[in-house]
Amino acid sequence: MNRFGNPDRNRAVAVWLFATAAVVFLMVVVGGITRLTGSGLSITEWQPIMGAVPPLNDAQWAEAFDKYKQIPQYAQINAGMSLGEFQGIFWWEWLHRLIGRVVGLVFALPLVFFLACRMSPQRSVLRQWAMPDRLIWRCVLLLALGGLQGLIGWWMVSSGLSERVSVAPERLATHLGLAFVLFAALIWTGLEAWNGEDHGRAPGGWARGAGILLGVVFVQCLLGALVAGGHAGLVYTDWPLMDGAVLPPADWSLGAGAFLHDKALIQFNHRLVAYGLLIAVSIYAFQAWRWRVAEGMGLAAFVLAAVVWLQAVLGIVTLMHAVPVWLGVLHQAGAAVVLAVATANLWLVLRAQPRIFMSGPRTMGL
Repeated sequence: MNRFGNPDRNRAVAVWLFATAAVVFLMVVVGGITRLTGSGLSITEWQPIMGAVPPLNDAQWAEAFDKYKQIPQYAQINAGMSLGEFQGIFWWEWLHRLIGRVVGLVFALPLVFFLACRMSPQRSVLRQWAMPDRLIWRCVLLLALGGLQGLIGWWMVSSGLSERVSVAPERLATHLGLAFVLFAALIWTGLEAWNGEDHGRAPGGWARGAGILLGVVFVQCLLGALVAGGHAGLVYTDWPLMDGAVLPPADWSLGAGAFLHDKALIQFNHRLVAYGLLIAVSIYAFQAWRWRVAEGMGLAAFVLAAVVWLQAVLGIVTLMHAVPVWLGVLHQAGAAVVLAVATANLWLVLRAQPRIFMSGPRTMGL
């Protein structure tokens, strides 16, 4: 039994997981800045260890700049860029990669400590920091996914170094999607570590509804990544129509690839899922109010509906202003917030006891 009186939970572990999630959130934000400032291809090599040290003198800066000059983005978009301008985009990409390394250290080092505490004597003071059994495999899996994220990041960057002037949208969506998976999983596991294992028996309809909402939020995040990767937010900047049409002509000669590369179709899909999500989350919150769901469940439903609506409004404003950097970054950060709330909402539903849902419906008088 740990210092908190429950062998199945450890709030020190929970704080560590939440802190790691916060660093991942920061990485998502900086990644958005890196993308929107066109900085993501400024470092043309992947050096997991030595790459943590930036150029330190004029010769090293000249070498890094010369390598950037060899890729299509420089020749077709940034030809004539000065060294000072190159340094401006270099630092964003370097910072993004540095935060990725920090995430690895922030997660791996405490993980080793919490696991080592399990080997201490039963009555040792270190035993109170031991990681609960059921969280070990989850944390090891999170560590593996973090390493995979680094590989996928380079796989994404490499797509823009030879033939393209930007990274492939589907690779960007994969990279950002895995970041969101890690972010949500850290929050979920942190909640488990904080509260212990105490699963409830919520009615199936509520559990399915909360699960579907989380799934749709994640899909919408992926669609947003495709919009970002394909620069689809820079076209059709009117709303609610798209250049006066519900759906402008799409290039179906791409076949199924149109769903990944046709800007009109990508943006249309992102809008369409947003409308569906707004309707679904509004119904969910209304049902929570109507059935007088108790013990924080109703509040979670209302907060989820509120952040989804705010994110939708922010998306419209961002689009109609042709995606300035600060609005684009705010919109990407908002997506992470919506995902976090949807994750916590599902976690709460799955732990809820049946009595929370048994108050009966409100009387809907005219």
